[in-house]
Amino acid sequence: MKCVLGIDGGGTKTECVLLNEAGAVLARGRGAASNPTRIGFPAALAALQETIDSTVKSICMSLEVAAVCAGLAGTGRPENHDQMQRFLQEQFPNGLVDVRTDLELVLSAMPQGPAIVLVAGTGSAAIGRDASGLVKRQGGFGPASSDEGSAFDIGRNAIAASRVEDSAAASELSRQILRHLGCSNWADVDLKSVAAPDTVYPRVFPVVVAAADSGNSLAQSLLQAAAETLGALSYSLAESLNISQQEFPLGKTGGTVGRSRFFDQAIDQALLRRLPNAIVNLLSVEPAEVAAWIALQLYKSRAGRTP
Repeated sequence: MKCVLGIDGGGTKTECVLLNEAGAVLARGRGAASNPTRIGFPAALAALQETIDSTVKSICMSLEVAAVCAGLAGTGRPENHDQMQRFLQEQFPNGLVDVRTDLELVLSAMPQGPAIVLVAGTGSAAIGRDASGLVKRQGGFGPASSDEGSAFDIGRNAIAASRVEDSAAASELSRQILRHLGCSNWADVDLKSVAAPDTVYPRVFPVVVAAADSGNSLAQSLLQAAAETLGALSYSLAESLNISQQEFPLGKTGGTVGRSRFFDQAIDQALLRRLPNAIVNLLSVEPAEVAAWIALQLYKSRAGRTP
């Protein structure tokens, strides 16, 4: 039985969707993070392999994967893209393999014409296109050089602020962060964050948004600053695409979106202050399913069928 596979891999998880030739979902799978710029290639490839295997093997029949589309964080770097392409081609030697960034997947779900997607998850980035189809991106290159306003960035800033600020809000936020991380003091947090920052800073994000929604002034100021940064990121991209003065759809997606009333409102306000003509909406898509549909289109195009 012929099928196609869609993959969405990022800094938090990897997801797969398997479709048959008619576009029906056969199986879904979920595994560990697979962004090589954050966890290295051995761990990223192992996560991909495990997630793919568990998804395909969950179907108790013989399958031929005719096409694969993988939207993978970290593949904006050519060397990373090429290594992931080789790996997946080895897994599916007789199939079409299309590797693109995870950002390209969400942009594919937007209406035709000028559009921007703001992605705020473990990392942060914006991707968009103009009326001619030219695609550009801002951010998304890892915490060392970008990812401002992301869960990683918010968590890191929350730890820094709550341990030095002398206020009741800071004391309360400190107590909640330490308890959530299972640490008795900041020295323990420092040891964990040096060894594996991705296991510390993004985990602080839900503590911050819960505190903000409960009225904690420090948490609210941290989220307000993050929202302004995300607004600036989107505006910079719109300017580079020459669409900042136009009406265009702007989709929001990522693991930090829809988690907090305060943060969602702050993001919307920051976006509309800078881009008053944008039509801001929550982009409710499953990227792995988008990837699977792209794979199905590739397969049908090669077979001479109508996508």
